[in-house]
Amino acid sequence: MSVDIGNRLRHLRIARKLSQRELAKRTGVPNSTISLIESNASNPSVGALKRILDGIPIGLAEFFAFEPERPRKAFYAAEELVEIGKGAISYRQVGENLFGRSLQMLKECYQPGADTGKIPLVHEGEEGGIVLSGRLEVSVDDERRILGPGDAYYFESRRPHRFRCVGPVPCDVISACTPPTF
Repeated sequence: MSVDIGNRLRHLRIARKLSQRELAKRTGVPNSTISLIESNASNPSVGALKRILDGIPIGLAEFFAFEPERPRKAFYAAEELVEIGKGAISYRQVGENLFGRSLQMLKECYQPGADTGKIPLVHEGEEGGIVLSGRLEVSVDDERRILGPGDAYYFESRRPHRFRCVGPVPCDVISACTPPTF
């Protein structure tokens, strides 16, 4: 039996109304480490997990025994989408609690010039999206395309990739990835 430590940690942190930054401050564990654990890109040692859980606070036994209810809500008003982005890129997630879910859906908005970073993203899973407005440069491996309204992308997420808004107006995208990575 495998335990989804990342989604379990994310669920508990959000239920306690803590940001990743706040939890990092409380525990002395870097924000980037918490992010990697929550996206299941890194497995923490028992000691590191205990330190993080002390900041929530919850014990190891309670953490592993905890089974949150699966979300049953099926519909979400625009104002119910949860902002998980920052700065010039907005990621508005469908559903607050993704625990036990295998799909993450986002309404993304990239401000002109916004970019996911010079270092390409790499993680397990698959992702796809459709550009609603604006222009989005998508790089996957050595391929680069500029997509406009109605254009789409879909690829295995372990291929190095990057997103950048090109042009003078914001770019809106609806995307999905599996498993959830944020």
